[in-house]
Amino acid sequence: MTTPICLWSGPRNVSTALMYSFAQRDDMLVVDEPLYGHYLRVSGADHPGGADVMAAMNCDGDAVMRDLLEQQAQATSPRLFIKHMAHHLVDLDLGFLRHTCNVFLIRDPREMLPSLVVQVPQAQLADTGLRRQWELYADLRDAGQQPAILDSRELLLDPESVLRQFCDYLGHPFTPAMLEWPPGPRPEDGVWAPHWYHNVHKSTGFAPYRAKTEFPENLQPLLDECQPWYQRLFDHAIRAPAHGDNE
Repeated sequence: MTTPICLWSGPRNVSTALMYSFAQRDDMLVVDEPLYGHYLRVSGADHPGGADVMAAMNCDGDAVMRDLLEQQAQATSPRLFIKHMAHHLVDLDLGFLRHTCNVFLIRDPREMLPSLVVQVPQAQLADTGLRRQWELYADLRDAGQQPAILDSRELLLDPESVLRQFCDYLGHPFTPAMLEWPPGPRPEDGVWAPHWYHNVHKSTGFAPYRAKTEFPENLQPLLDECQPWYQRLFDHAIRAPAHGDNE
């Protein structure tokens, strides 16, 4: 059986671009945030288009993951690449994680938070997913797994190098097709795409990295909460060559 890949990302982390990258492969089938409806149902979070999201998908997260694992078990190809948000893991039986290849995508909160609060104005630490990502990563390591961690800055600094390393980890050869895609929406997009995917729909590949030079003073307390969790994760992340060797 081919093990499905679960990408556990935080919001505003170029996760959709990464999903589009894997969608260019003939041996991958991408799935966009299948636990979003479940998360909105159980958390009561107020997100743009939330009612439409819950109406459009199965909001029983345990059933969603059972169905996806069964779908993969019945297929030898393509392999599922499932884009998730780490903070969607609430009130769920996490036993399915024993049967998935779990990887993480992080982003420096100094660069992520100004974008997040545009859509979630009262964002808190839980909305960033960073603490949940570290807890999940640590639990998986304790269980004997070796999850990979991608950092969005490192990915954008050298997409080909970081993707080559990531593909090696996954056991698939890198293909240059992963570096570009046609602009516009994709059929795999969730119904929330009009609220969240404006920039990625304009893209044709990974945008060059550009450091943010300003940070809103009012977000400093939240940044202070986020940074220790981000740093713990970043210490284990795949690096672009100019930023040193991997562990």
